[in-house]
Amino acid sequence: MQDRIPILDLHEEIQLLWGELNEAIQRVLRSGQFILGPEVRALEEEIAAWLGLPHAVGLNSGTDALVIGLHALGIKPGDEVITTPFTFVATPEAISQVGAMPVFVDIDPRTFNIDPRAIEAAVNRRTRAIIPVHLFGQAADMDAISALAAKHGLTVLEDVAQAFGGLWRGRKLGTLGDAGAFSFFPSKNLGAYGDAGLLATRDPQVAERAAMLRTHGSRKRYFNEVLGYNSRLDSMQAAILRVKLRHVDEWNEGRCRAAARYGSLLADLDGVEIPFVAPEAEPVYHQYTLRVAGGRRDAVHERLEAEGIGTMIYYPVPCHRLPIYAHLGLTFPEAERAAAEVLSLPIWPQIRPEVQERVAEAIRRAVR
Repeated sequence: MQDRIPILDLHEEIQLLWGELNEAIQRVLRSGQFILGPEVRALEEEIAAWLGLPHAVGLNSGTDALVIGLHALGIKPGDEVITTPFTFVATPEAISQVGAMPVFVDIDPRTFNIDPRAIEAAVNRRTRAIIPVHLFGQAADMDAISALAAKHGLTVLEDVAQAFGGLWRGRKLGTLGDAGAFSFFPSKNLGAYGDAGLLATRDPQVAERAAMLRTHGSRKRYFNEVLGYNSRLDSMQAAILRVKLRHVDEWNEGRCRAAARYGSLLADLDGVEIPFVAPEAEPVYHQYTLRVAGGRRDAVHERLEAEGIGTMIYYPVPCHRLPIYAHLGLTFPEAERAAAEVLSLPIWPQIRPEVQERVAEAIRRAVR
């Protein structure tokens, strides 16, 4: 029996980095500093330099990066924030957590990202911000979104959880809005071995507020100025991320090669649509996501699972249909169609061609 192919395999990455990781972990253990401290400061400086931004604030998770980012950008209870319903729930959840109202609009069916035309129609006097999500590692249309934000005086917080290293017109995602919220969940293109996140910005006041909010609303210990959060980044995770940051460009290139290989293996399949790439974008393929039309997605998913091939459905229920938001009574045809058709395939930087060939052959059998 052939070995199971997982949706993501981190074992090869860990083996490749074993010496570097052990050195970093031992350095933290010997330091005796396990929360914030020099490792976190170094990571913040290195990621800020990598992004070309002056400020980066390490946080406990990507979700916290969204919540604290909104708070630091001045979003208040009663404000409205426009976002996509086709994303992980953390995006609208963060809006709700700061007391604002998530306003969902439909997606562009080609990219799965928020449709700028729908944003324009949703703006009103209570609108304060837009959160575009760069889903699956491909940029949302930041030209149109930035133009709309400028026209209406809105803040833009980019959700870059799935797109570390992705580009729009040659510029790194997370640097195009007022701030960028990053997740370093283990499965991400730059992933920790636990929870971790970061907020990046050009604005020194936003960075200062975020740093204060992550430590219970204090600049100085025991002198709390505002209600904040406990969102201090773990030193061990920061040290691991510093090791992995040195390899992330190479790994993103590996993901792109894997995506191109899938494209050539699957391009001629009837009823299966490979990812569309906007001409202005350079994606980093956090996921390689097909559309399987004709109501066959679930059957294909089950057939692949039966053959030992891990696939995932991101996301089977769009956010506006989840119990926490269903009372809004909203309908978004493209987001709902995507939720019924998307299927993400195994992908990681070191995936071997023969593994991808096995996946593609199984898909061909499943869709006959």
